[in-house]
Amino acid sequence: MAAHTYRALLTRHVLSWAGVAAAARLPVAMAPLALVFLVRERPGGYVLGAELAAVYVVGEVIGAALLGARLRPDRARRHLAGGLGAGAAAFAGLGLLPGAPDLLLGAFALVAGAAPGASPGGLRTLLTEHVDPGLVTKALSAEATLSYGVWAVAPAAAGALAFGVAPAAPLLLAAGLMALSAAGLWALPPGWRSDPADRAGVPMLRTLAAAWPVYVSGAAAMSLLALAELVLPALLEQRHLAVGWSGPLLAGYALASAAGSLLYGLRSWPGRLGTQSLVLLLAVAACVAAAGVVPLLGAIAAALALAGLLQAGLQVTRALGLRAVLPQSALAAGYSMMYSVVGAGYAASASLSGVVLGVATPSTAILAGVLLTLVLTAAAAIGELRLVRAAEYAPAER
Repeated sequence: MAAHTYRALLTRHVLSWAGVAAAARLPVAMAPLALVFLVRERPGGYVLGAELAAVYVVGEVIGAALLGARLRPDRARRHLAGGLGAGAAAFAGLGLLPGAPDLLLGAFALVAGAAPGASPGGLRTLLTEHVDPGLVTKALSAEATLSYGVWAVAPAAAGALAFGVAPAAPLLLAAGLMALSAAGLWALPPGWRSDPADRAGVPMLRTLAAAWPVYVSGAAAMSLLALAELVLPALLEQRHLAVGWSGPLLAGYALASAAGSLLYGLRSWPGRLGTQSLVLLLAVAACVAAAGVVPLLGAIAAALALAGLLQAGLQVTRALGLRAVLPQSALAAGYSMMYSVVGAGYAASASLSGVVLGVATPSTAILAGVLLTLVLTAAAAIGELRLVRAAEYAPAER
């Protein structure tokens, strides 16, 4: 029997997958900031940049929901390569035509976000369905570590290229990396085995909808991340602290999240996945709330670092939760749906924070966001309890 350690993941397949995944995800992580840098020197450039970033995120949400549900296991590589290739072309259009009309830039941004929409779910499935079943938790933990690492590097890379080379440079790099990831898919398996009969004739959309509590808890977790990222500069200013500390504090959050991902996969943890997720979600909410009310920089840094450490385990439990409630043939679509819903959670929290910041203090905005998270958490907990009860009664009914 193979040892279920992280060392067992150091195979040609997993290392090739990591290279493809990093090349596909770095453009996604750079895109919002890169779009702002692209047009910031125009009149009203910052407003246009924010609008392009919003269009890009909307494209991601739509693309993940629609394209992920259409991903076929036997043709996954061609489907993913087509989406990544179209995304690369859209990024290239943005980088090569920075002076294009706003409408055309918006179209490029929408396609850049939407076309690769199936890749998060497809790449995750290509990883988990081709490792030993006993290594799935560690594979998901390693994937989360890779993602947090990419998100930690992306802002600095986008800024260095935009200011040190040219405003279009981050988007041209994004185009090259996404094209490279599309080509790199041929180093991975063409797909994975799947039997649609495991859905017992239930349509895909109905199958995916049954896992709604897992999606809701994912959206709740992402809303907390939005609070940490978007309100932090205003919060530091309210506390009479240097706004420049925002970058180091968020980098600490990302590094703690990467460490937390590896820590979660080192051992098995007590309780059902739903219980673990609920406990972690409440703990992260408490940490973010604490960051909103404590006055000292060190205390804010500690609260955010602990939130990041716990957030990582939360991300892994949600992926494992989907595996527990969805049939194997629906996993890739379920992962993509999760990506879409958490993007919507981020956007909802960002919108709420913006509204509250217009009429109240940053600390109040954080507490309002935490309240939204608690409402979503309660809904998810009730829904997951019903799923557990349905699973317990199903054998007796059959």
